Amino acid sequence: MFTIRSKFVERVRRSKLAKVLTIANQKGGVGKTTTAINLAACIAIAEKSTLLIDLDPQSNATSGMGFDKRSLPSTAYDLLLDSRPVIELIAKTNIKHLDMIPANINLVEAELQLVERVGRETVLRDRLAQVRDYYDYIIIDCPPSLGLLTLNGLVAGDMLLIPVQAEYYALEGLGQLMKTVEMVQHGLNPALAIGGILITMYDPRLNLARQVVEEARSYFKDKVFKTIISRNVRLGEAPSHGKPIILYDIGSSGAENYISLTEEVLRL
Repeated sequence: MFTIRSKFVERVRRSKLAKVLTIANQKGGVGKTTTAINLAACIAIAEKSTLLIDLDPQSNATSGMGFDKRSLPSTAYDLLLDSRPVIELIAKTNIKHLDMIPANINLVEAELQLVERVGRETVLRDRLAQVRDYYDYIIIDCPPSLGLLTLNGLVAGDMLLIPVQAEYYALEGLGQLMKTVEMVQHGLNPALAIGGILITMYDPRLNLARQVVEEARSYFKDKVFKTIISRNVRLGEAPSHGKPIILYDIGSSGAENYISLTEEVLRL
């Protein structure tokens, strides 16, 4: 079902470099990986050449795209610590225009090894420079922490997307992420922009959920996406089948939500 690219024979170098979208939130369970998978798939369906990178040791994006984490010839560990050309590490998915660099638990070791490395914060950015002119979009799914892996994702990114669940304490803790973003902007990556805050797991029946949306829009203004990702059973089922929602159930509200989000992202 999936093959590793040894050559980009069907790829044409592009006049413009890929736009790198980093998806991060140090809080887990906010729909970060769900967003990475489904946004990447929808952008690819829109015929934009896309590379999805799983930078999370939990590697849920990898299994969510149908990869067997136990039998990967190369992973994001190799992207960060191997000297092989990046094109040799890229896996082809069953969605046209969508490639991936998968991950497994070895990324935990990668983060430890990077600590001792000179220029450790810029490793990912430097490595992606090899393939940025093969793609329209590169999407990075970061781990739920503000460690060295996430820092590499922020330094490599052009734009940050922050999923926030519509639940109690949803906005609490974002201050720490924003401080990290400001640090990156003032030093390692001045070009990093806040692409948007994405409200996820929204249940319109709950007053609290509506309050979270109002509070987010009051504080972040137009940085909050108009699209809201509602709670949806089919959206929750899709990863267990190794498929993005547009392949699992194109008629579901989850698919509609992510198609709408994609339209917003492509206008950024």
